[in-house]
Amino acid sequence: MDKISATIITHNEESNIERCLNSLQGIADEIIVVDSFSDDRTLEICRRYNCKITCRAFTGFGSQRQYATGLTTNKYVLSIDADEVLTEELRASLLQVKRDGFTHRVYAARVCSYFCGREMHHSGWAPAAEIRLFNKRYANWNLRDVAEKVMFPDSLMPALLGGEIHHYRCASLDEFAAKEQRHARMLSRVIASHKHKVKVFAPTLRGCKEYLKCLVAQKALLDGPAGRHIAAQRFATMREAYRLARRLIKHNTTSSL
Repeated sequence: MDKISATIITHNEESNIERCLNSLQGIADEIIVVDSFSDDRTLEICRRYNCKITCRAFTGFGSQRQYATGLTTNKYVLSIDADEVLTEELRASLLQVKRDGFTHRVYAARVCSYFCGREMHHSGWAPAAEIRLFNKRYANWNLRDVAEKVMFPDSLMPALLGGEIHHYRCASLDEFAAKEQRHARMLSRVIASHKHKVKVFAPTLRGCKEYLKCLVAQKALLDGPAGRHIAAQRFATMREAYRLARRLIKHNTTSSL
């Protein structure tokens, strides 16, 4: 039977990680955890599941996932987040692939997102197929801080696995706001590295654009109050990202004088 290495990046995930690890039992032949210095029970729980743990300062999602992939000992790598769970149908599909042998170099799985316990169908979180299982000789993560993805040659055709990954993005509005605040800080550095100037009204204008994109183009209205809350938070996140980017650019300009 072929083997799979699972990779997880973590930071203070004690409320999620055990659910994730349980879903990997019988699927992952090794579990690599790269933790950015959690101060809760995350690592204690991981040790109970015999995970191979490495602590590393967080340097962006792409580089952190790439680093975790580099620690694996098997060719095929299954990437999963601490707040995600494999469904039984997906587990069965992965077991079948392991038994029959890998016929593709990249595999996609359908990811369904949950917001405060409710499955989302729009709001930028519509169910979508994502590359999650791949042969690390032919595919790997790019190094983007945000919006990272698995890169592979154009000639490779991904196979879609049966079943789903359930992504429990947040359990409360406060948790969602905290995650978005962290995202804003990371995004601000990306914006500042690509722009020479951010005008005074840009944060609000960019926030409004993101709000309308979520509400109208991504049909957040059809997700009811949850969708409207997500759209409002997207406005706040983008506004904060551009506000912080403007401050970074001004600081860097002043420092270079």
